[in-house]
Amino acid sequence: MPKLRLIPVILLKNGKIVQSKKFKRHQILGTPSVIVGRLSNWFSDELIFLDISRDGIHCLNRDDLNFNNNNSIIDIIEEVSRKSFMPLTVGGGIKTISDVESRLSAGADKVVINTQAVYKPEFIRECSRIFGSQCIVVSIDARASKDSWGVYSDYGKNPIGETPSEFAKKVQDYGAGEILINSIDNDGAGNGYDIKLVKSVVDSVSIPVIALGGAGVPEHFSECIDSASPDAIAASNIFQYTENSYFNINRFLYNNSFNVRRPELETIFEAGDN
Repeated sequence: MPKLRLIPVILLKNGKIVQSKKFKRHQILGTPSVIVGRLSNWFSDELIFLDISRDGIHCLNRDDLNFNNNNSIIDIIEEVSRKSFMPLTVGGGIKTISDVESRLSAGADKVVINTQAVYKPEFIRECSRIFGSQCIVVSIDARASKDSWGVYSDYGKNPIGETPSEFAKKVQDYGAGEILINSIDNDGAGNGYDIKLVKSVVDSVSIPVIALGGAGVPEHFSECIDSASPDAIAASNIFQYTENSYFNINRFLYNNSFNVRRPELETIFEAGDN
């Protein structure tokens, strides 16, 4: 059985990494290369890197000798890929085949398609045909309604009139290789995953599903895994709070008999003791 993946998500806005809450408030946390390097050093399974910049600005506007003032998202992907020893998935602003190709050429292993999957689902099929479905992740942003959930596009602003499970089936049929399901309501709240939302998507498709949105403590990860059975579980803010948060959560899951990769730091320490 494949190992359950534990995936940090970092959000890029105007050249800086930010913390998000309900898709509205964004607090600056640091620079891409430093944060990606730290997560790579903690042996993260993989990394999802999402550009949520609205205006195409990616320059840090810093004169420090240790930081590059990159002018484009491609420059940033090239820089962080050099810092990363883990698979890198990149999303944000992907609308054309050229967008996908440039990101893969810059060092990404997979791409995340969001808004374009809503307005032009045929784009998913085209990308899967050219690059392979294993390379194409479709991100679904969902918000709770009275009786169910709705899918929203354009940074969570516009309802598309479909439920997450309906839309997940559609993008699977168009050739998506993986789905990232994100709860807008739980984004940055730290109150736990929307387990029913995640399960509704997991139960509707046969392709891998990544759960995102709401993790605040290690127990939130285990609760979602137990109740919704995603193929991977992702989080953003919690992995930025402390230097070794990724390792601690990985160790918590491993010590509680979840099918995750053994914490690498323990392996290193034990090897050094021999």
